[in-house]
Amino acid sequence: MTGNPACRKFRLLVQADHDGELGVAEAAELAVHLQGCADCRAVQRQLADLSARLRSEVPRYEAPAVLRAALQAQLALASGPAQGTVVPFRAKPWREFGLAAAAAMALAASVVLWLPPAPGMDDADEIVASHIRALQPGHLTDVISTDQHTVKPWFDGRIDYAPPVRDFAAAGFPLVGGRLDYIVGRPAAALVYMRDKHVIDLYVWPHTGNAAPTVHTANGYNVVGWAGGGMRFQAVSDLNPAELRQFGDLWRTASP
Repeated sequence: MTGNPACRKFRLLVQADHDGELGVAEAAELAVHLQGCADCRAVQRQLADLSARLRSEVPRYEAPAVLRAALQAQLALASGPAQGTVVPFRAKPWREFGLAAAAAMALAASVVLWLPPAPGMDDADEIVASHIRALQPGHLTDVISTDQHTVKPWFDGRIDYAPPVRDFAAAGFPLVGGRLDYIVGRPAAALVYMRDKHVIDLYVWPHTGNAAPTVHTANGYNVVGWAGGGMRFQAVSDLNPAELRQFGDLWRTASP
């Protein structure tokens, strides 16, 4: 394995990614690095193989009743005994099962769970899942600005293409920022808009050819997609379909 300091950083990110601890921006940065680094891809495969082996080969045992009782006693102690209650000291269960419990906890903390994409997931489902993740606190925007001339250059050097950025505040769809995301197997730009109190994520990535607008619904969210000008666009929101189509029409008919 290479001693490149960047690779040392990205191996830590690979492990954090398997643990589900990466934010959207870090995940996108890692994805870009993995495209060009065979060593880090090998580390990723090794973690996935280890996870699969642990899940298929390591035997599972039910915790003994005495261990469950000891854990419940410790939880009761942590919450504090009721006034006038005497809690007896019982060390024997911990002597017998302390090492086993510690090993089990360490194994649970270190096992990497690798879950493949759900079979049959199409772009709309993947985009809705990404949108839902982004709605968690702290994940919606990497750059916060209502100025398209601030948001657009922010992507320079972070992805290998220049996404178009437009503001439709005059039509009731103000731009509020953008972020890096990971869609259909590659890093993608996500432009964030608002309509009243509804968030609209517009995902943009390179695409050849044109495609007429399509409308999908997945998990209660609406998705309007189209292609043109060398880009694929997918807008997702809990906004009603008519207004989301209006947003898409504004984009498709706007001057370059």
